[in-house]
Amino acid sequence: MTPRRTPADLVRAAPGPAFEIRLDGRPLTALPGQSVAAALWAAGVLSWRTTRRGGRPRGAFCGIGSCFDCLATINGRPNQRACLVPARPGDAVTTQEGHGRADLTV
Repeated sequence: MTPRRTPADLVRAAPGPAFEIRLDGRPLTALPGQSVAAALWAAGVLSWRTTRRGGRPRGAFCGIGSCFDCLATINGRPNQRACLVPARPGDAVTTQEGHGRADLTV
């Protein structure tokens, strides 16, 4: 069996040491330079938001910040585009339901 190659292997990247972030309290590993969305993808997480109508799962779609499918609550701030937010050690990512403002009675 051929060893699995990663994008980092292909470009001979040597990222710094991995660190921990949390998704809904579950520890995940991230690498320096990864966005929150990239760290979630690397951990096998494909959805971290549900839509307002219907509760349909969403995750990264465009990956460049043009759409809003990857919205997440990061460190208590709702509606953050996970593909644009750099992952930082200790980040707390919460699955966002709907518009992410459950505290508003709208």
